[in-house]
Amino acid sequence: MDRNTKIGIVGLGVLGGSYACGLSEAGFSVTGVDIDAETISLAKERGWIEEGGSDPTLLSSCDIVVSCLYPNVFVQWIQENQKYLKSGSLLTDVTGVKRKIITAVNDVLRDDVEFIACHPMAGRESKGILYADSSRFIHANFLIVPTENNTEYAKQTVREMAEILQFGHIKEISAEMHDRMIGYLSQLTHVIAVSLMNANDNPDLSEFTGDSFRDLTRIANINESLWPQLFILNKDYLLEEIDSFCGEMQAFRSLIENEDEEGMKEKLISSTERRKHFEKK
Repeated sequence: MDRNTKIGIVGLGVLGGSYACGLSEAGFSVTGVDIDAETISLAKERGWIEEGGSDPTLLSSCDIVVSCLYPNVFVQWIQENQKYLKSGSLLTDVTGVKRKIITAVNDVLRDDVEFIACHPMAGRESKGILYADSSRFIHANFLIVPTENNTEYAKQTVREMAEILQFGHIKEISAEMHDRMIGYLSQLTHVIAVSLMNANDNPDLSEFTGDSFRDLTRIANINESLWPQLFILNKDYLLEEIDSFCGEMQAFRSLIENEDEEGMKEKLISSTERRKHFEKK
């Protein structure tokens, strides 16, 4: 990538807006496509895009196009609008699941446009460009999910883009490993948070809660349009993780029921040691 590289972003929400912010601040020419006129106006006002609108023909001169659309919308958008993409351009994404998306996109994508899947691990509960901020990328993880058909050029280009956006850790991973890891680390945790919020409908809970409950349920403030798509697209791995978690809960329940203090101590020591690996340095 150099300063002559033109970048198009489809969907200027939290992630798309953050991409536009970071790339424009780094000196790149960014074009934004979004169906919401107010979003385009705000992106222009902030200087995040040079031009923008709802018309996909705006992308015809872009060397790299980043889709920040919901998974099901992404595939449909490609089917309807890939004719506007520049021959030889690179297409990438921010989608939270990979196996089915990679297959669906490559099944319909033109041969002269290359798709390489990516996942910036920097989402938030809020949605919309008002919550976009490129500083969210600093120290965050960035996953590149190539197939055997991806070129070295494509892998190097998205790596450079992640470096420009100041991601802290950049890693290549297979689609299968990505979806299995995400099923546990992201999707299961959201299911747990939502379940915890829905397990007790006492309206006075907020008056008694402490930091532990707030910390555990932060991600229960969830995008109800996006997450069901992600859960369904990855349901095989997610269901396995839910079953495994339920088994662990049952095991802990038995320890409590049997007043097994030593067994509980072992669980607590184990979790404390494992948690140390997640502390940010």
